[in-house]
Amino acid sequence: MMEKLISSLLAFFLALVPSVSQKPINLPDNEVEIIFAGDTMLGRSVMGASLDNNDSLYPFRKISNLLESADITFLNLENPIVKNCQRHVGGFKFCTTYEIANGLNFAGVDVVTLANNHSENYGKEGLEETKKYLKKIGVKSVGYNNLEIIEKNGVKFGFLGFNYTFSNQSLEKDLKLISDSNEQVQVLIVSVHWGEEYKETANNFQKVTAKKMVESGADVLMGHHPHWVQNYEEINSKPVYYSLGNFIFDQMWSEETKKGLVVKMIFDKDGNIIKKEEFKTYTKNIGQPEIWQ
Repeated sequence: MMEKLISSLLAFFLALVPSVSQKPINLPDNEVEIIFAGDTMLGRSVMGASLDNNDSLYPFRKISNLLESADITFLNLENPIVKNCQRHVGGFKFCTTYEIANGLNFAGVDVVTLANNHSENYGKEGLEETKKYLKKIGVKSVGYNNLEIIEKNGVKFGFLGFNYTFSNQSLEKDLKLISDSNEQVQVLIVSVHWGEEYKETANNFQKVTAKKMVESGADVLMGHHPHWVQNYEEINSKPVYYSLGNFIFDQMWSEETKKGLVVKMIFDKDGNIIKKEEFKTYTKNIGQPEIWQ
């Protein structure tokens, strides 16, 4: 009798406690969150660490929760994806396997830029194989004179990628592509491979080019290649990150190359940036970044 009375009282008081949903708190339906990350290289010693740990998802294990939380995640992929990629140490010819590349999908990556100095490490055939495999796993790619559009909550976001590590002869043509693309979307996001390696500030070419790109219609500029996080500025109220530094890489020989920056931006229904948040990353274990404040 007493046990039944206690149970009834307990049920009564629990009924007075407001229920809490276990469902994650989402953004309002008319807002879109985009995450940007830096140089991502899944070959060489990153691949070696994945193989040694018998874990093809090893590079993303400590960072995937952040990446997949966004509506769109965009980063610079610094290696070809080839079926017969062999384990390699040293050198500057990168590749990774299909299995390790699946980590992009696991981490919720939606778009990558292939506009960099390593995308053709395995020639045109390697680049085409990379594009084909990315498409197979549901990851869009840019960087070969193409615009990719993703529509979220009624807002059209466009993505472009350009590489100036070899030459800047294509700049005028690229500015025309930016201008044309701007007419097709509400928010145009441009990734640029540029600058000098291991420098903390943007050079004159980066600054002049950024201004031209914004004037041509770019709404957000994300830079890559220096392997260090570089300075930030706004041009005509448009955000310009000259370099996000390394995201997933194996350059363990200096503190600066172990650091990176992940940027989260929230856009309203009109495509305006209403919030910006930065996350510092640090690679303590080779090829495996984690949030570090």
